[in-house]
Amino acid sequence: RRSVGRVSCQNNLRQWGLATSIYTMDHDDYLPPDGAPNGISRRSAWYTELPRALGVIPYPEAGAWRTNADTPLPRSLWICPDNPRRSNGNSLFHYSLNRHVNGTGAHRRRIRLGDVPRPGATVWLFDNGGLAAVAGPNNVHPDLHRNGALFLLLDGAARWHPASDYWDPRRNRGRTNHPEIVWFP
Repeated sequence: RRSVGRVSCQNNLRQWGLATSIYTMDHDDYLPPDGAPNGISRRSAWYTELPRALGVIPYPEAGAWRTNADTPLPRSLWICPDNPRRSNGNSLFHYSLNRHVNGTGAHRRRIRLGDVPRPGATVWLFDNGGLAAVAGPNNVHPDLHRNGALFLLLDGAARWHPASDYWDPRRNRGRTNHPEIVWFP
């Protein structure tokens, strides 16, 4: 049953990769904006722009499961079947966008997909261990899919990595020194 969940999750990430590709084709190769990490952006966010590329309901309109922990989780692109996390009353993101690609924060800027040096290794979305819509390596789930997590890379590939590739249990935090997991393009 867990392997079915992993396959479903991997397919979800591939769909988000397809949405990213469609979005960049329609927007002069620019990647979608990150949006607010807490999911409150109504426009100009990956969770509003990418769903539109696929004809999916944007996150702010996706249903009560986002803000109500008692609501059953639907089968959808937003939900990893293996992730037990439920809403905190404000939001729920089973997938998080890598905040370092577009430079969320002090150096906020949008970049073109073609300007990313290693799209086949650069993390775009990942299995979220927290609730944030936009985060960094410390938010990767340390043990969601058989002691590992799935990553959507900017080339559209969705790959599984064991926790040892991205998680340092001694420090209880993410790390960024694996050659196939690039957080800072």
